[in-house]
Amino acid sequence: MPAKGRPPGGKRGRQQTGRWSGRVTRESDALDLEESVFKKSDPVAIARSLKHSAEHSKRRKSEPYRSAMSMLTFYINRAGKNLPASRRRTLERAKDELRRLFHRPTAA
Repeated sequence: MPAKGRPPGGKRGRQQTGRWSGRVTRESDALDLEESVFKKSDPVAIARSLKHSAEHSKRRKSEPYRSAMSMLTFYINRAGKNLPASRRRTLERAKDELRRLFHRPTAA
């Protein structure tokens, strides 16, 4: 018997469908992202799109580089184990390209 006031199956109050991380990617105050930016196969194109979004966003709260890198890192982290190795490599290369575009030192 489930605890009093708690729905069965451990679904505490989840009434919305979909994933919260998808909503964050769409509605975050970090950036106004280009449609399907993380599905691109070219790391340079991903980085350029994120840079453009970060520089032109009216919703971001921090500097453009930080906002762009945060959104990319967030996407990689939320995908977790479901992200194929080849896709992860592409997105990690996009991080390096983003550093280059913003004239930041590359990771060691």
